[in-house]
Amino acid sequence: MNEAKPIGADFEAADAGSVGDGKLPLLEKSRGRTEAEIRRRILQAIFEQRLPAGETITEEQLAATFDVSRTVVRQAVARLAQDGILVKSPNKGTTVASPSRKEARDILFVRRLVEPEIVRVLASAPHKFGLAELRKHIAEENEARVAGQRGTLVRLTGEFHLLLAELSGNQVLRRLMTQLQTLTCLAVLLYAEHDDACPRDEHLRIVDAIAAGNGSAAAQEMLKHLTHVEKDLKLDRMTPESSFDDAMGWLRGASDH
Repeated sequence: MNEAKPIGADFEAADAGSVGDGKLPLLEKSRGRTEAEIRRRILQAIFEQRLPAGETITEEQLAATFDVSRTVVRQAVARLAQDGILVKSPNKGTTVASPSRKEARDILFVRRLVEPEIVRVLASAPHKFGLAELRKHIAEENEARVAGQRGTLVRLTGEFHLLLAELSGNQVLRRLMTQLQTLTCLAVLLYAEHDDACPRDEHLRIVDAIAAGNGSAAAQEMLKHLTHVEKDLKLDRMTPESSFDDAMGWLRGASDH
């Protein structure tokens, strides 16, 4: 049975302690592990909606925050940029990704292709693939919901999807889902009108279908859930998306009159 790991742990698991209370543990310096810890913490900050889309991040800031060299920071940033979570550009430096509505639709399109098949696999042998871990995770979500720990709840509801991929035993899926879920979280920050995390019953219905060994039902529940997520994002609105180049073009035109 595969042991579930927290978000970003596919990069490298950390021993710094629990983040269940919404607070990150103090960084423990350890040769060869600091880069992975930086990446994991940036991902957690995005999942808890503490680090907004489009935010500029500098190597100097991160080096000072984590008390590490800029070389280590540069490696962490390069990996996150490779995964599309950070964006590096000559003029703006490094920023947190800011998915457009089209990009958000594309992300959810891929998730609808992938995640129903993940839960279908888990339902084929629920006790082999970690049903106890799924039940425990649902309980943690409920505890955070009752306690009003919103940041923790948002993180946990995102980690639920990573846990499904982790339990499948396919590390390619795990890495893919880390990227897709993080970008979805950024899209939620940009476009969602409601401030709620995933509804309680939707994850529970997916787990119940897996527990029943009903792969078709699990896949359908996952599709319903992802459709709900996309509807909440209002991605079909025709509101034009502005860009810096468009704004500069408008200003050049405006200055001619």
